[in-house]
Amino acid sequence: MIGRAGQQIISGWLILVMWPVFLLAFPQENLKARYDPIIQKIAEKHGVPPDLIHAVIKAESNYDQFALSDKGALGLMQLMPETAMKYGVLNVLDPEQNIEGGVKYLKDLIKQYNGDRNLVLAAYNAGQTAVEKHNGIPPYPETRNYLKRVQYDKPYIKTKTIIYRFYDEHGNLCLTNNPYYLTKKSK
Repeated sequence: MIGRAGQQIISGWLILVMWPVFLLAFPQENLKARYDPIIQKIAEKHGVPPDLIHAVIKAESNYDQFALSDKGALGLMQLMPETAMKYGVLNVLDPEQNIEGGVKYLKDLIKQYNGDRNLVLAAYNAGQTAVEKHNGIPPYPETRNYLKRVQYDKPYIKTKTIIYRFYDEHGNLCLTNNPYYLTKKSK
């Protein structure tokens, strides 16, 4: 009888062995459509353009939820383990968690670089430290090619800030961009 750990190892090997069959069964266009509802939901939640998210996923992993880079980035949005931890991603291979973590990271980069498409994407690819060190887009060929591969042509990335409106217990109108402050009655 195989224990739980043995079952997990076997199922992991099955995924590795069956992955080429899965890719043939789900062409890239079908994968894009498959992940679109998740992307739309997360884009709305964080105010990040869904076409930007699609463009990053296409360039990073070509919609391969099990993608692994030679530098250790994982999943659809190719999150590094430290980035995944920072944004609360527990299972990097779970599409919804991976996209959510990647979008939170993108949103922070959009704020940091005032929506400048090239700086945001360069930081996503090479890291913020590289962008700061080179005072702009790093001269790395990989990053330069990445900026060309990401099919998001707008020079500026806009985000939406969601403003919540509610009345407090004293009847005062309150506006906030943090849902934490919503009272239970106003939800």
